[in-house]
Amino acid sequence: MGRAGPLWTRREGSGWVYGLLAEEQHLNPAGVVHGGALSTLIDHVLSTVAWEACERTPCVTVQLDTHFLAEVRAGQFALARASITARTSSLVFMEGTVQVDDRPVLAARAIMKMLRTTPAQ
Repeated sequence: MGRAGPLWTRREGSGWVYGLLAEEQHLNPAGVVHGGALSTLIDHVLSTVAWEACERTPCVTVQLDTHFLAEVRAGQFALARASITARTSSLVFMEGTVQVDDRPVLAARAIMKMLRTTPAQ
């Protein structure tokens, strides 16, 4: 995330909200924030929320569906949030959003898999 950020975080109720100030480094040749940058942001937020909910068990993305709803321009501040919709013993089902002001710019659904760690031999 070091190259994709810097990321801003703030406690919001029992969860977190994440922010990204769109800068020149995030833009594509069309002059708007690259979809890959927004996808990276929401993937990071989804996995962080899953990690926290799974008692800090590492979680990896199995599936990520993104829907780009509007453009983000340099100088705009994008806020990302995620929540868990369902959970099994090894999978976490999630949804997330990115918005600028009160305007949604990305909607996402994801499935995360909890990694079972084994003791080192």
